[in-house]
Amino acid sequence: MLNLERLRTLDALARHGSVSAAADALHVTTSAVSQQLGKLEREVGQQLLARNGRGVRLTDAGRLLSEHAARILSQVELAESDLEAHRGQVVGELRLSAFPTAARGLFPAALGALRAAHPGLRVRSSELEPERGVAGVVRGDLDLAVVLDWYNKPMPVPDGLVKAPLLDDPAEVAVPAGHRLADRDEVDLAEFADDEWITWGEGEFCHEWLVFTLRSKGVEPIVGHRAGETHTQLALVQAGLGVCIAPLLGRHPVPDGVALVPLKQRVRRHVYVVWRADADRRPSIRAAVEALRATAQKLG
Repeated sequence: MLNLERLRTLDALARHGSVSAAADALHVTTSAVSQQLGKLEREVGQQLLARNGRGVRLTDAGRLLSEHAARILSQVELAESDLEAHRGQVVGELRLSAFPTAARGLFPAALGALRAAHPGLRVRSSELEPERGVAGVVRGDLDLAVVLDWYNKPMPVPDGLVKAPLLDDPAEVAVPAGHRLADRDEVDLAEFADDEWITWGEGEFCHEWLVFTLRSKGVEPIVGHRAGETHTQLALVQAGLGVCIAPLLGRHPVPDGVALVPLKQRVRRHVYVVWRADADRRPSIRAAVEALRATAQKLG
């Protein structure tokens, strides 16, 4: 009989690509992963792993069994979801992530309300950029992730995930109070062609959106500074070091010496929460989504 925990270890290796990454995902040591996989090889009587430089790769038998393992673990999660739904209690552990401004703007109130309403539920949260949050849900490392896309740059959601909208997050341009455009009723992004931008990290979804949007207006952005958190960006604006996009979520209080200028073309981020379809019936998932929506509604 195949051991479920060993199949889970093989699935983690297939998803993460290395023994060390699988160990991190499973919160065990690398030696524990190696031992489990060695036992699994002896159980099936076939070689599942082969040396690949300093690491390992799955053999044909390993890939075949890992595909079955993914389906088996999905069915196990579905069974657990059905049992939890049948019991009707919001208990157990729930792992969530959110991009930084959503973690700041949504999690304190939403997770506080969730704990008060369901003391038997253990909630674990972390800050992750949208792509990493989605990947964590797909892998099974997370139960839910609060993610975003922009009005003109959607982020694809992989098959097998469910998503629910939380809020539309309007954005303006934050400029130093003495900026030439600070007193304008509205501006076009193209008017900032000569300004230095304070933006997100290289490769992050919001940074890629800003570059994409400015280039669509014929502007090659001048990037002066990078910061992942809105308040760090606003502090740099306050110091006169550039301008930044300032979404409503998570930006308050706006520092003195910073002016917010509306854009002619309304700019919005779409904020939503995603989870696996096979966990859809879990009461804890539903309770968390309801708490996030209630908090988002108050912000709107």
